[in-house]
Amino acid sequence: MPRPRRPLWSTACRSLGHHAGKKSLLVNNIFVVLAAILFGFSRKAGSFEMIMLGRLLVGVSAGVSMNIQPMYLGESAPKELRGAVAMSSAIFTALGIVMGQVVGLRELLGDPQAWPLLLASCLVPGVLQLASLPLVPESPRYLLIDCGDTEACLAALRRLRGSGDLARELEELEEERAACQGCRARRPWELFQHRALRRQVTSLVVLGSAMELCGNDLMYAYASSVFQKAGVPEAKVQYATIGTGSCELLMAIVSCVAVERMGRRVLLIGGYSLMACWGSIFTVALCLQSSFPWTLYLAVACIFASILSFGIGPAGVTGILATELFDQMARPAACMVCGALMWIMLFLVSLGFPFIMEALSHFLYVPFLGVCVCGAIYTGLFLPETKGKTLQEISEELHRLNFPRRAQGPTWRSPEVIQSTEL
Repeated sequence: MPRPRRPLWSTACRSLGHHAGKKSLLVNNIFVVLAAILFGFSRKAGSFEMIMLGRLLVGVSAGVSMNIQPMYLGESAPKELRGAVAMSSAIFTALGIVMGQVVGLRELLGDPQAWPLLLASCLVPGVLQLASLPLVPESPRYLLIDCGDTEACLAALRRLRGSGDLARELEELEEERAACQGCRARRPWELFQHRALRRQVTSLVVLGSAMELCGNDLMYAYASSVFQKAGVPEAKVQYATIGTGSCELLMAIVSCVAVERMGRRVLLIGGYSLMACWGSIFTVALCLQSSFPWTLYLAVACIFASILSFGIGPAGVTGILATELFDQMARPAACMVCGALMWIMLFLVSLGFPFIMEALSHFLYVPFLGVCVCGAIYTGLFLPETKGKTLQEISEELHRLNFPRRAQGPTWRSPEVIQSTEL
């Protein structure tokens, strides 16, 4: 059983991303409810068009929520917990994969007679969100910087933080507001035109592409055939594949706990390096399987190890880059670009995988090894660490990296000095 695919649609984020994250997530669940209705009645209506339209709506919902949710969580969390809170979306993504594998068992909803219920089961999370989202506050950063409502921002902070001292955090938000004063929200294509965003955009494109081109989905797709060759009965393969999703879920939880202790760079470098290591062993095991049958068990172990390594860093850290590397005016556009890029890459990998497997045979993982190595090298050389820093501090550090010559020279701030220099 291959890994359940997440739908390839993110362009709706462009219109919703400039509005409140909470409201966007609420509206987004309407697509899920409509899709569930179409799925549920498609068999009675005898219409495959209803299934196709339902898949389209689910794709829109998935694309929007998987980009807006990390942004909303990252904006609402304190800097000490921002990475862990934003990475919680990776935990629930992995949980969704495992739940999809479980309910797809033949004993549950995988029966040919139960597929309308299986497809319509997306109604459950949609209804839960519609019922719970009105109870949570809007992002304090959005309320202050985008709406200019200090009182609403303070009320949201009190609901999120409790009765503690909020003066320092409110001061940091005011500093970020002052830095964004007079600026308008960026459009997606404008991100590629500004030198001040060069490193951020490059990191987003390189690491977002690496996440989908690192070969993790290949491991999911190839797992069933490796399990069968290793001697797992065909009827039992569906149970073995649940272990692959469980590995990603386990490591997503571990990385969520470790991200604020070890930092983003360590998790990304470690994840990609380990994936390259296990991928190399996996390739050797496939090449030697005809001479040494026991290497198939080694290949099975490499599949689980590679998925565990993917869950350590790339699965969760990549999703929070757009939230941390971009300021309030560019963040929605960055999330849209990141989401669209990753889904396009996933689509290309899914489309090209059969041809890669036919052309390269046992060496099919070699191109993905190169991507893993490049992802680790780029992270080590060019990605700044964001652990424990405010979003304004991150913006200032990236500005220095984008303009190194200005950072080395004196900083002229006083209007009197500038006027006297001109005189």
